[in-house]
Amino acid sequence: MTPSLLVTSVCGPFITQKKSVFVPNIMEGLVILDPEEVTYIETQVKGVIGRSVVLECGQSLPTIYIWGFTRSGSSGIRAVLYDYGMGAKLQKMASMFGEVKVLSNSASLVIDNLQLAAEGRFTCQSLYDNNNGARLVYIFVDLHVLVPVTNPSIQMSTSAPVEGSAMSILCSVENGTGPLEYTWNRQVTLSMSPMNISETTNNQLNVTSVNRNHTGWYTCTARNEVNEVTSDRVWLDVIYGPDQPSINVTPYSLNSVGYSAIELDTVSMICSASSNPPSQYIWFHNNSQIYAGQQFVIEKISRSQTGTYMCLAHNTVLNTRMKTTIVLTVYYLPAGRPICTVLSVNDDQDIALWCSWEGGDPPATLQWVNTVSSGVDAEGKSSVSRVLPGRETTHNSTYACKPSHPALRTDWSCKTTAQLPGGRPSCSATSVKSLTYTMLSCSWEGGRPQASLQWKDWRSNLLGKAERSMNNQVLKSSPTYNGKEFICQATHPLSRRRFCNIQLEAPELLTPRNVVTVFEGSDVHLTCILKAAYPSSEITWHNNRNESIWMKPKKYLLRQEAFWSNLTIRETDGDNDNGTYWCTASNVVGSSTTGINLHVNKYPTPPNVTISKLLYSRQRTEVVLEWITRGSGDLTGFMVQRRPARRSLSDRHRSTVTDPHIPWQTIASAIDPAVRGHKLGGLDPRVLYAFRILAVNHKTTGYPSEVKTPADPPFSALPAVIGAAVVGMLVAFAGTVLVFRYIIRNRENIPWLHDLLFQHEMREQINYPEDAEAALPSEGEDVEASREQTEESSPGASGEETFTTAAPVEPSPTDNQDDAAATEAPST
Repeated sequence: MTPSLLVTSVCGPFITQKKSVFVPNIMEGLVILDPEEVTYIETQVKGVIGRSVVLECGQSLPTIYIWGFTRSGSSGIRAVLYDYGMGAKLQKMASMFGEVKVLSNSASLVIDNLQLAAEGRFTCQSLYDNNNGARLVYIFVDLHVLVPVTNPSIQMSTSAPVEGSAMSILCSVENGTGPLEYTWNRQVTLSMSPMNISETTNNQLNVTSVNRNHTGWYTCTARNEVNEVTSDRVWLDVIYGPDQPSINVTPYSLNSVGYSAIELDTVSMICSASSNPPSQYIWFHNNSQIYAGQQFVIEKISRSQTGTYMCLAHNTVLNTRMKTTIVLTVYYLPAGRPICTVLSVNDDQDIALWCSWEGGDPPATLQWVNTVSSGVDAEGKSSVSRVLPGRETTHNSTYACKPSHPALRTDWSCKTTAQLPGGRPSCSATSVKSLTYTMLSCSWEGGRPQASLQWKDWRSNLLGKAERSMNNQVLKSSPTYNGKEFICQATHPLSRRRFCNIQLEAPELLTPRNVVTVFEGSDVHLTCILKAAYPSSEITWHNNRNESIWMKPKKYLLRQEAFWSNLTIRETDGDNDNGTYWCTASNVVGSSTTGINLHVNKYPTPPNVTISKLLYSRQRTEVVLEWITRGSGDLTGFMVQRRPARRSLSDRHRSTVTDPHIPWQTIASAIDPAVRGHKLGGLDPRVLYAFRILAVNHKTTGYPSEVKTPADPPFSALPAVIGAAVVGMLVAFAGTVLVFRYIIRNRENIPWLHDLLFQHEMREQINYPEDAEAALPSEGEDVEASREQTEESSPGASGEETFTTAAPVEPSPTDNQDDAAATEAPST
């Protein structure tokens, strides 16, 4: 048995329970000193939860020690760890304090990952055995476990208070050992540094009257002796406004009533009013809503946009409104440019320099500037004038007017020059309204100022009133004005008076030829010359039937100038154009008429024509026509005519008949007079045509030829027959030559045959073909005479139509002489 030791422990103000302690063998013979000589030590240690803490138990390792724990508010003590010389023994309940262990060579207690359950009094009972005896030491360690501050959070009574209202902000911390201190910061914008607004131990910030300056990001920092932590930012949005708006106008230009702008400029107006949330802006022009938005831009502003502009700022949350108004005046230039001129005043004795530029806003300021001294001689709004003596003003004197205006961006000036009109006054007279009135015209154009013109008659009586630059006076036409003089008087401030005059005269006509003779078909020119007339008159023409030439514009061509007129009569006709043509000229004081006699002669009749050949082509779409002329006379060409025909078989010989109601169609004209043949195409092979030909001498047409229809072409088998005959003759000739050669070679064997053939040939008289043809002229003369007799009897010369079929005829003794004469005519 191990002896037991009763230990009495006094712990501060209270005494621990007595209990038995079993002391190991090594403590046998231990002498305990007087309990009053026991050493008591009290200390305080602070530890942070989750971290490490050291509880010391003396400076050296005792012989025996025991660690006990008493929870705060409790009187009981429980063993945590003991060492009786056999090594430290840790109790199970120590695990609730954290990770408990003993430092080597010491009885100090180390707690890692400190837990909140470790808060209380730790007692270390240690026994030191030395030569003087055993010494008992009690060490009391009060351990306070500190908890760090966790992340605080902010709660606002309202996140969007209205300006002037009360509110509170609470900073809440879930864990943290007190006492805690709180610091409040406000950050207006994220780019700005936080500003300290309060430090207190109270976790609530109270604001009795919120204003717009309280708007911003708020943070709360909670602090204890372990740490400090700052909360997340929370936005405090103070609702206020709108304040009184202000309007910023660009470009910035002030006048007496507000702002001004130049027409066609771009004007920008920005309305600003402090408000949260930002205001909604509405623009009004002369009390009419025109735009919604903070910035109102007018591109190329016009004068019609002058007026009052109001900006209304609206807070949609508070439903509050504020407005402000400005007056904008749009300045614009007067229309066009300044006008400068020189006027006549004081009965054309002096000149007035007048400068005007009407309109615009404001009215333009005009100044007459002295070009010599550059001084201002006269000034006025919109218009200004300056009077100068006329006789003292020299020709080409120049004066300048200078305008000024807020909208004028360039240096404009207006100049005028006092000038005399060029040359001299000119006068003229014309007739108006079909010679009913006479208009006297006087002009002296140019110059500055313009000249004054006044008409007077031959008695110096004034006609009408004076006019500037040009004066026209209308008088009723009368023969009494013939030979009378009218005067125009011109007045100008820079010169003495000047005059021009006119004298009225009745017209007088002449013609180079009173009688004109031409051949029919040619153009003829008739001329009239106006010898004298003032005012001048238009020349009119009438034909031989006293008709105006304008009634037949295709027949007559008129060309005329001021003093002559030429009438051209086209393609004169001997039956219609003979006679007297009248030329008339009239003006306001009289008239004149002259006549020209025209004689149109016809050309002689051309010779008669006879068709000598009229032959179809093989396809009957073309015919070949040949003819001859009979008699004397000039000719300029031939024409060929045709019309449909039909054949009649009632007679012994077939004839051709045409319908007299069908007109002849000219299918070839203007054939050269030297030609006697023509090919005609474009025929319908199903139609039988009749043809005739006429000679033409300019416009005169001769008698038509006899009417004929085309003959068919010769039979086409004739060449083949001729070819076969030629071949037969060649074969016969070759055989005859062979026989003759045989007889000549054998004449001794058959002499009687040789003599029979060749001796008779030598006795025969041979006549050549040329000798035979020389005997035929008398016979040919009879044929020619017969043909001439037939042509003379042709009804074509008498105007009657004879229808025959014309074709070339071969001479044959069996042909009837009358038929040959009727079907074939001799050619020249």
